[in-house]
Amino acid sequence: MHVTRRGVLCAVLAAILGPALAPVHARAAGPATLDQIKARGTLRVGVKYDAPPFGALNPRTNQVEGFDVDVARAIAGRLLGDPKKVEFVQVTSQNRIPLVEGGDVDMFVATATITPARLKEIDFSSVYYRSGQSLLVKKGSPVKSYRDLGGKAVCSVTGSTPEQTIRRLVPSANVQTFETYPECFQALLGGRVDAMTTDEGILIGFEQQAKDQTQLTGGTFTFEPYGIGIAKGNTTLVRAVDAALAQIGRDGEWSRISQKDLGRPAAADFKSWYGMSAQAAAERFASQTAK
Repeated sequence: MHVTRRGVLCAVLAAILGPALAPVHARAAGPATLDQIKARGTLRVGVKYDAPPFGALNPRTNQVEGFDVDVARAIAGRLLGDPKKVEFVQVTSQNRIPLVEGGDVDMFVATATITPARLKEIDFSSVYYRSGQSLLVKKGSPVKSYRDLGGKAVCSVTGSTPEQTIRRLVPSANVQTFETYPECFQALLGGRVDAMTTDEGILIGFEQQAKDQTQLTGGTFTFEPYGIGIAKGNTTLVRAVDAALAQIGRDGEWSRISQKDLGRPAAADFKSWYGMSAQAAAERFASQTAK
């Protein structure tokens, strides 16, 4: 058998890189079905590493923690019988949809608002959390609501619904976008922007990091229904996740997770939005009028 230099080089590279490349090749086959996930024995879930208290990397333990992380574990427990059978993959607002479409993750639990535009790209579970867009400003700021942002600089994260919403509500605002929430937060602390805008739950996490410098203002002025993103057409998996969420809501586990990670139990209006279908949530999001 004649072996070329190129053949030898390829063999060496395969031997060295094969194990590292194997997961990529496996994911390249496309999104996994529920049966394939069960056969694999691990649920791959995309979560944010920069959005406390929903998902953040703990520098002391090098482990990702937060509300979305614990919801993902609870789902893994229902689907695979063990909440530890989950592999977390870091996602951002910009890349979470491409990653689930390509099969790099089976789903993402990543503060994603269900919108009509996103439903054209992927499927979503029923609503598992309800938030609303708000503002974080430095103490003493003249900005009291989104209506005060005309001519002022406000930051958000690239590809997020809050970015799109603030552009629509305040066309004269100087909207600056960043890849991560910490970058936006540092821009606020450094005085490069007058306000930071995203979902209230995320802003609370950042406010707690600098209570002496920042404060929430303006209340919530949108309805933001969070759903779990799943590849388009993966219907069996969507139904299984919906069933898991329903059980988590019934048996009190959702409330326990909320108390642990968000510091509060289920809200008074919990039953009015928890478990709302993705289609109904998207329609309500699209038809709302800012307060």
